[in-house]
Amino acid sequence: MVYFVRTAGERDLDKVRALLVETFHATYDPFFGLVMVQRMLDNWHSEKALKARIGKRFSEFLVADNGRDIGGMGYAAMSTTMSKTAMLHHLYVKPSCQGQGIGRDIFAELETCFPDAEVMRLEVALQNTRAISFYERLGFFEVDRMEEFGGPASGLPAVVLEKPLPG
Repeated sequence: MVYFVRTAGERDLDKVRALLVETFHATYDPFFGLVMVQRMLDNWHSEKALKARIGKRFSEFLVADNGRDIGGMGYAAMSTTMSKTAMLHHLYVKPSCQGQGIGRDIFAELETCFPDAEVMRLEVALQNTRAISFYERLGFFEVDRMEEFGGPASGLPAVVLEKPLPG
């Protein structure tokens, strides 16, 4: 099945939310446990939170769509605290769609959306070695470590990765 990357709209939010629930549990339950993952989903990926990202200035919210299903999503925005830095907040591919190049295609589009940015930055849980490897293949490298992935009280360390952007 071929997926096309496009800008997300409000009509996509139910499918995006379902993708995030499935992907978060598959990815993070082993690290955080079911309760913490559900709390993260409720805080970060509620319908209200997703809707607020649609059309937000200086950001891009993308989906990979095959006409029937959303196979992946990505969201990045210019940093409000770091000059010339785009923050990659979310890049998730449904488990059944992983390994098909969907994440790579979403990222390829995202990295062209911020002409004033010189670097793209992200955080990833240190235990999520599969994601770290994926980002390294895209040209990211480690620049820092954090004690708390996803905010206070997670108890899990994170790695901060950056990639210089063209232009």
